[in-house]
Amino acid sequence: MAASNNRHTNIVLFGQAGAGKSSLVNLMAGKDVASTSNDMKSCTLRWKEYPIQFDGESYNVFDTVGLQEPQLGLPQYLDAVENAYTLIRNLERQGGIDLLMFCMRAGRLTTTLENNYRLFHEFLCEKKVPVIVVITHLENEAGDMDAWWAQNRDIFGEREVHVADHACITAIKGNDPDRYEQSRTTIRNVIKKFTTDGQKEAWKGGDNTLVSLLHKLREFLVGRKLHARKYIVPRLVKRCGLSLDVATKLADRINNGVVGGAT
Repeated sequence: MAASNNRHTNIVLFGQAGAGKSSLVNLMAGKDVASTSNDMKSCTLRWKEYPIQFDGESYNVFDTVGLQEPQLGLPQYLDAVENAYTLIRNLERQGGIDLLMFCMRAGRLTTTLENNYRLFHEFLCEKKVPVIVVITHLENEAGDMDAWWAQNRDIFGEREVHVADHACITAIKGNDPDRYEQSRTTIRNVIKKFTTDGQKEAWKGGDNTLVSLLHKLREFLVGRKLHARKYIVPRLVKRCGLSLDVATKLADRINNGVVGGAT
């Protein structure tokens, strides 16, 4: 099941820089386990894994780098895409992925955020993993924090950003500890809703995903590299919002075995 007694539940956290993903991890854990430094030099382009526990259950939370952060140059951006793929592949071996958490700061649903959503939900996980959108930085929201979702939910539907549920929170203690504790309860409850025993089994990859494609590319596309580029590039451009140049370079890396050979 999605959360069994003999393995940890795997949660992949993705989203924009500055949304407070590290603070969100600490909120879930109930203690400081993730650094909240904004120093880019101290940040890795690979994911960070945080084992946490609450309410008698164990979780592995994987915090990924924002794949379209403006601080990243093209080489680093391609590395981040490769690392996202590698994480998904590794989690297949660890029992699958139970939940995607899409973290964004309260504000406008930008094209960059949409593309980040599509890369993880559609391209890497074949729409098979439930996505929870977590709206942060609502510590100064007038009235109920959940009012933000009531006012903005239709925009997500119009943009075809389909989520299974939402959590409107603050991950900053600030001057309102009651709202902070309310946020902890909210995020924990929505996680348990989609990962407790009796829910769907964790997603372990599919026949038509990028993950499966990359597993087979080195074997199948020897001498057929132009075919690989022809298939992959349009998907990366159309659904994930990559520029043609970036998508072509990523496809070339795949062809050359840089991604397909990841372990």
